[in-house]
Amino acid sequence: MNDLTDEKQRQEEFPWQRATFHTDYNGVLAKYKVMSCLENSRGDSLLDLACGDGLMTEMFTRHFQRVVGVDASSKHVAEARKRLPTAEFHECLIEDFETDEKFDSVFLLDILEHVIDPIAVLKKAASFLSDNGVLIAHVPNCQAINRRLNVIMGSLTSCEELSPFDINVVGHRRSYDLKSLASEFEASGLEVKSTGGIFYKILSTPQMDWFLKEGLWEEGGHGWGRTGAEKEKDWKAEFCRASYELGKENPGDCNIIFACATLK
Repeated sequence: MNDLTDEKQRQEEFPWQRATFHTDYNGVLAKYKVMSCLENSRGDSLLDLACGDGLMTEMFTRHFQRVVGVDASSKHVAEARKRLPTAEFHECLIEDFETDEKFDSVFLLDILEHVIDPIAVLKKAASFLSDNGVLIAHVPNCQAINRRLNVIMGSLTSCEELSPFDINVVGHRRSYDLKSLASEFEASGLEVKSTGGIFYKILSTPQMDWFLKEGLWEEGGHGWGRTGAEKEKDWKAEFCRASYELGKENPGDCNIIFACATLK
């Protein structure tokens, strides 16, 4: 077998699915990832590489006239097709995908940390851009606040270290910060227009998931400084919105970082 045939099989083996792991937090994060994409996207056609289970792809269909999804996992593509039976999906590696169609927006959301050769994937994705199109990539940020706390606590030896969950459940091969992400875009011959961060994440993913489920969102007392205003707002939703807005101001601290680029 060649490397890409082996890679297709490898991608089938990872158990991670958004509907299975840390569903509350990953659902919230998906919402704000979509919001960030829409704030930086262009035009009315989208190529979603890789589309995963189609949750975010479904959100994108409300804003683009033409949406095409690609994913290497047969399980993910089956879920995406079930979610969006009239949409167009392709089951293959990004490296193997071929089309003559050009797109106004091409998204690479949480995929560069998985692939064999991220620069080759960036070049491939860029080949699908229209002349005035934009390529947007999201990756987990190794310098996120929760990871820096973990290093100080001693539960990680460095911010760049991949945990067993990273390696065995979600299949990460590498970690990124804003500088390394931008450098790979530049090495791919793309012109970086902007970078940023998504969601100021103060705890690990399982802790965030528990916090969203079990946090004292409606109780009284002195939590969040809102004594006497417990029913004025949906405080869980406000916490998530504030974490997104604070992340815009402090991108290097966020859970997810992104780069937006165009053809030169």
